[in-house]
Amino acid sequence: MQGCEVSARLRYWLTLASGMLECLCFAGVVFGYASLVFVLKEDGYFIDQCVSDPGGNDTATRADCSSQDEMFSLVFTIASFLNNFMNVVNGYVFDRFGTMITRLLGISLYTTGTLLVTFSSAALSELLFPALSCIAVGGILLLLTNMQVGNLFAAHRSTIITLYNGAFDSSSAVFLIIKILYEQGISLRSSFLFLSLCSIIHLARTFLLMPRTHIPYPLPQCYTYGVSCGKANTYNVEQFERNRHTAMAASGDNATAAPEDEAETQDTEKVASFKSCVLSWFFLWHLLWLSIMQLRHYLFIGTLNPMLNRLANNNPSLVSQYTNAFALTQLCGVLCAPWNGLIMDRHKGKPLAPGETEQEADLRSSSLSLFLTSLQCLLFSICASVPSLPLQYLTFVLQVLNRSFLYGGNAAFISIAFPSGHFGKVYGLVMSLSAVISLLQYACFALVKGPLGGDPFFVDIGLTVLTLLAFIHPVYIFIHCRRLAGSRKNHQADASGPAEAKL
Repeated sequence: MQGCEVSARLRYWLTLASGMLECLCFAGVVFGYASLVFVLKEDGYFIDQCVSDPGGNDTATRADCSSQDEMFSLVFTIASFLNNFMNVVNGYVFDRFGTMITRLLGISLYTTGTLLVTFSSAALSELLFPALSCIAVGGILLLLTNMQVGNLFAAHRSTIITLYNGAFDSSSAVFLIIKILYEQGISLRSSFLFLSLCSIIHLARTFLLMPRTHIPYPLPQCYTYGVSCGKANTYNVEQFERNRHTAMAASGDNATAAPEDEAETQDTEKVASFKSCVLSWFFLWHLLWLSIMQLRHYLFIGTLNPMLNRLANNNPSLVSQYTNAFALTQLCGVLCAPWNGLIMDRHKGKPLAPGETEQEADLRSSSLSLFLTSLQCLLFSICASVPSLPLQYLTFVLQVLNRSFLYGGNAAFISIAFPSGHFGKVYGLVMSLSAVISLLQYACFALVKGPLGGDPFFVDIGLTVLTLLAFIHPVYIFIHCRRLAGSRKNHQADASGPAEAKL
């Protein structure tokens, strides 16, 4: 039995490490788009959108390229929209068909996207639209299947989920590496061909170090998966989950329970339905919390290149310097995200309050994480609104810190507040609905380009004020936890009262 446990733990750690590398090097590369735009402009993508200066001066033949910037922004808007919107389908596929099918779909999309960039050119600039969209959707599928690895380490579940989301954010630095290689003479085509060939690694990991269905929570003893001793594991996770719930229900029926406890059990079963999850206040406020901050981040990333050009007076070397600085800060996402997980897991190993469930303790810890994330976004939005080029260094730091907290906290909160059997669907629906709201970024970009004459100051101020609404979510969770604690105290007081009277 001990040998079985040692073998299982080794497999768990290999899965954790390889999943980290997968998320860090591949899953979220699309969010390094600002670095890629620099290379695409050098290669002449969408160059036909530039308007020549009527003065005839050769140095001014590309004076007005605002339409080119708009096309690049549209590519990212569509990719980022699909990155989230398709999660409603991704979540259903993951819950219904399991890990292997979901990963094969993600790998196929990701490889298709990298190959489309490989065979694109200035004459085929439109290929960027399906290419970046496939890379975005394929990458989020890889992240979705990896987040369940947190179930292998129960005491650090939220920390691992946030760590993977931080690695997802940091992978945007891959496009910075492609930019640096491009400046050293390595073509864009060669770099993306290499990314396409790396899909072999994803396939190997799918069959060797990932389950065919899902990783259960909590884990059964000596749980294993993948290929072992040359034979695929046939462990049925879904059957285990059904048996566990049946056993829990049976033990509940055999125990002597009061009518109030029976009513509470019925309420719990009712809450466990997917419909009740979607109609809950948890879902509504969490959707608002995510959507507002995500819109702020998407607009910032999608308009970063023209913003830097404006603040640097179109100095290419200065724009390149700040673009590199932004991409380098993205590497820190993997270092920032675990702090959020530690905040959410800080109560693990400590005794629960009398009558408190583990889920209630998790919710109580999550309220601080949600509040800090909202505060970070407010500070980031304020800095991004100030038209000062040196200040953007601080903006970059706050942006990567907040983004790593945002997406890691989003996934961790969903895993806490909703049943694990609905994780894929709830996560997918939240991301999909927030994607619809993120489409406002293109309207904001058009507003800046048109009526505001290229000055985004008033749009930035409006988004900063809107960010204040994100604080509703942590306040609601805090009040909810206080009410639960108060009701427990009242229930205990009522229960002890009659007993004392009898004495």
